[in-house]
Amino acid sequence: MTSQPSPPSAHHPRGPVDALDCRILLLLLAEPGVGVLGASRRLGVARGTVQARIDRLQARGVLRSMAPDVDPAALGYPVTAFCTLEIRQGRGGHSPVVDHLAAIPEVLEAHTITGSGDVLIRIVGRDNADLQRVIDLVVDDTHVTRASTVISLATRLDHRMVPLVEHLLEQQHHQQAASP
Repeated sequence: MTSQPSPPSAHHPRGPVDALDCRILLLLLAEPGVGVLGASRRLGVARGTVQARIDRLQARGVLRSMAPDVDPAALGYPVTAFCTLEIRQGRGGHSPVVDHLAAIPEVLEAHTITGSGDVLIRIVGRDNADLQRVIDLVVDDTHVTRASTVISLATRLDHRMVPLVEHLLEQQHHQQAASP
């Protein structure tokens, strides 16, 4: 008889991570190149424990990548824009549009959304003229019926995870303190 793994919520009622997971994530976010040995030393935890935790976090989809954080502006793409796309409804759903968008290197993200549009994308360009070229590529698909674009003038709050993980760690500490 084989046992089925219990759902993550059975072990972690507040979420899929515990305090040690949070500490590992915070260290990796602050210092992506720390490595397993460095993390084990910094956290005072066995190397095998850190490696097992990282493996588990990756397997569960919490830690999606160990890839470096690359700045498009530093690569020569300083203009960022967000486009809301309306797509033709019908067979295939969003897949044909996503396949089309995936073939355009300057499309960095695509999200299915609610509201007046269907897909929200983040794109980059070398300058405004190049951004127009990218927009033209985006809308050059029979499934895209309309696009509305806004150019980002400045990033005031970049993609971030540290505050969220710190919040989870704080919740873990409060939960431990409340347990008898």
